Amino acid sequence: AVAQPAEPPKPEERPQIEVVELDGLVLLKIIRHCKESLPSFVTGQLLGLDIARALEVTNCFPFPSRDDADFAGEDDKDGAEYQVEMMRCLRNVNVDNNTVGWYQSTHLGSYITESCLEHQFHYQENIRNCVVLIFDPMQTTVGNLHLKAFRLTDEFMALYREKQFTPNALAHAKVNSSSVFQELPIKLHNSALVQALLMELDGTEETTIQTQAASFDMTGGPFLEKHVELLVDCMDELSNESYKLQFYERNVQRQKLQQQQAIAAKRKAEGKGPNDPVEDDMTGNPAFKPIQPP
Repeated sequence: AVAQPAEPPKPEERPQIEVVELDGLVLLKIIRHCKESLPSFVTGQLLGLDIARALEVTNCFPFPSRDDADFAGEDDKDGAEYQVEMMRCLRNVNVDNNTVGWYQSTHLGSYITESCLEHQFHYQENIRNCVVLIFDPMQTTVGNLHLKAFRLTDEFMALYREKQFTPNALAHAKVNSSSVFQELPIKLHNSALVQALLMELDGTEETTIQTQAASFDMTGGPFLEKHVELLVDCMDELSNESYKLQFYERNVQRQKLQQQQAIAAKRKAEGKGPNDPVEDDMTGNPAFKPIQPP
């Protein structure tokens, strides 16, 4: 009897992650990027490794915003080329360049949107163990660090593939608003050098630390700059609307003067005095069409 060839072993499926280990430097980069871009929402790429059931996020970089002058008019293809080029540069300097997810800023917890679901679905379709970090800079200003890690549940992933979002399909898949995302705990860790620096700062006088930190505080600059830009845009729009209104009022006054001159000419042609009645309704006259308001 001829021996049957043995089936090749199937690759072991990676275990599902249960915790996200975030590097302190990555957290600072995300906070700075989101705060400097206020009030606009921004996104970025997360890089790292998934080891056992932990996802280690060791680096990140921001995506170009549509408001940036250097990337105005860029499409999705150019955005993808930008990501590939950034990851290639990081690989050349021996930095982790494995994609493990993405991050985005939000406003008062409004992160469950169609765009967020679509992006996370495409990420998890290609990379099973990936997450999205949601950072809320507005709530963080109150004093609480508002940073959460999410991934789409397996039930919602199966439902999203079928594109069936009818009530019967949702009930059959047992999917509701609370089972779309699965929140993962976040553990913050620092390198040995950072921990040594923190230990050194711990022994420094508090007034000295505050004085040194205050000189590097530039958080208000980008926020103020963005508001000034929006204010200038609003002022330009207000100026244009004011010009349109003045142009409309001048045309209306000019038309009224022409109507009065036409009525006076009609009185003179009919030989009537200023007190004699005369038809002064000019709405049906094709020479005096109503002027459209701005």
